[in-house]
Amino acid sequence: MPATSPAHHPRRRRRTNRLLATAAGVLTVGALAAAALPGSASAGENTSSKGASHGHTFPGRYQDVQLLSFNDLHGNLEPPAGSSGRVTEIQPDGTTKTIDAGGVEYLATHLREARKGNRYSITAAGGDMVGASPLISGLFHDEPTIEALNKLDLDVTSVGNHEFDEGAAELTRLQNGGCHPTDGCYTDKKFKGADFPYLAANVLNEKTKKPLLDPYWVWRKNGVKVGFIGVTLEGTPDIVSAEGVKGLAFKDEVETINKYAKELRRKGVKSIVALIHEGGFPASQSYNYDCDSPGAGDGISGPIADIAKNVTPDVDALVTGHTHAAYVCTIPDPAGKPRMVTSAASFGRLYTDTTLTYDRFTGDIARTSVKSANHVVTRDVPKAPDMTALIDKWNTLAAPIGNRPIGYISADISRDGTESPLGDLIADAQLAYAKTLDPSADLALMNPGGIRAPLTYAAKAGEGDGVVTYAEGFTVQPFANTVNLQDFTGAQLIQALKEQVSGANEAAPKVLQISSGLTYTLDLTKTGADRVVTDSVKLNGQPIDEGATYRVATNSFLAGGGDGFPTLGQGTNDLVGEDDLTALEQYLTANSSATDPLEPPKADRITVVN
Repeated sequence: MPATSPAHHPRRRRRTNRLLATAAGVLTVGALAAAALPGSASAGENTSSKGASHGHTFPGRYQDVQLLSFNDLHGNLEPPAGSSGRVTEIQPDGTTKTIDAGGVEYLATHLREARKGNRYSITAAGGDMVGASPLISGLFHDEPTIEALNKLDLDVTSVGNHEFDEGAAELTRLQNGGCHPTDGCYTDKKFKGADFPYLAANVLNEKTKKPLLDPYWVWRKNGVKVGFIGVTLEGTPDIVSAEGVKGLAFKDEVETINKYAKELRRKGVKSIVALIHEGGFPASQSYNYDCDSPGAGDGISGPIADIAKNVTPDVDALVTGHTHAAYVCTIPDPAGKPRMVTSAASFGRLYTDTTLTYDRFTGDIARTSVKSANHVVTRDVPKAPDMTALIDKWNTLAAPIGNRPIGYISADISRDGTESPLGDLIADAQLAYAKTLDPSADLALMNPGGIRAPLTYAAKAGEGDGVVTYAEGFTVQPFANTVNLQDFTGAQLIQALKEQVSGANEAAPKVLQISSGLTYTLDLTKTGADRVVTDSVKLNGQPIDEGATYRVATNSFLAGGGDGFPTLGQGTNDLVGEDDLTALEQYLTANSSATDPLEPPKADRITVVN
């Protein structure tokens, strides 16, 4: 529903005096210490003794507001498997260890515990709450995740690129409620939609020129007002299906935030947080790395660094996402004043606890007092019973489809690395499937971002070790992209490989996963397109003939030029098959059994020079 200047979301439940039920014995998650300011702020409500003789108390000047935030949940209601369900932590002696993390049963417990004693508490998110989700959510068009977020008492979120996977109409249904137009209702109750507002300030309807959803929302309590502006990355059309963003325009993040910050200030809201579905790349993979060592923001690079340096000083903090990285940094605003920029990794493995000290005299945040830290969603706390019940309900509905075995593996098949074992497996599966459509198919290319989870050997439920279920396959490839066959010249094929490390992908390379028989050298000591060594590109040991025609299988996303591969959108002689999960299922079924499981591919097709 388009809106240009909302003060609040019309469907929003008021939760300012909510009671937070938490299971007994929950381990304490320490709230951040109150900032040391004149008239010291408190975690609850700071009061003055003035007027006490009349039996009244009045708020003091400074009030701490707790901001809990997370991002990129992607429908991961159950604990994510493999490396997707772990975080790395730096120890005092400089060593690192990994910690199992994630799962909404644990996230709910941690958030509820963190809110205790903080009457002024807001929970916000940085987008990609849904999309690319495991079967328990994706099979039901992410209604289960919206239900979970409602129970988590999420107050507000920005949209992310994955909120557009099924198009604008589906996103507005998730916001406003109603049964799916094709699949109908999944239970005897009508889907109610999100209790919280999705913000889409920079996503405009091309016809009306108005935001698709609310551009901002204001949290209010006892005279304290904090405004939230939500945007997704301007490049969203480059990384989602064209059909998903048809009729929409995505505007510059900085210009949009600055525009609505002015509007909020005109309405008397001077404390402002930007929820930005765009992120950066920290210098360390450890969630508790000191991002400001040696200097403010020195430990982070990527798009969010430039955005943070240009967003108006009227914005007091930036909650970010998209890159699935973990960081808590201060980056100077255009006035040179330090400003907090945070991201809580992905899949519900972390949450960020930020203290914003509100100045009641000015209505603004006392920026020098802002404190923030990421916290692990550990699995050593009691599960939230309401989340367990929700997961059980949807798993019962999904079980007849999800529990079906589709293959067998001898060990974990990882998606990690420049070339991953799972990437090789998926590319091989798509080539094998393509050959059933056209025996002349030569090779297959798979985008790494389309591989959402590893295949793990250990049994997830009761299926047995080494068994790959349909649900696990769905978690790996949840997008329902079709397998497409197209003709390319050898020159176009080489150009597509060079686009992995040039153009839109130069700063953050996207290395395609390749089928057996295709080999080449990736020289990372060079720059741009030169990193792909042209004369090293071979198919079945023979150099690529730039004038010859090759039959190439990709998914429909790449076939549309997605992920910064315009050349892959120029193929000819198209032949469209079934979805990519069907290709993976057929390959696993044909090439593995309980007595002869599939071994992980060696991931030795790309020679990487560092």
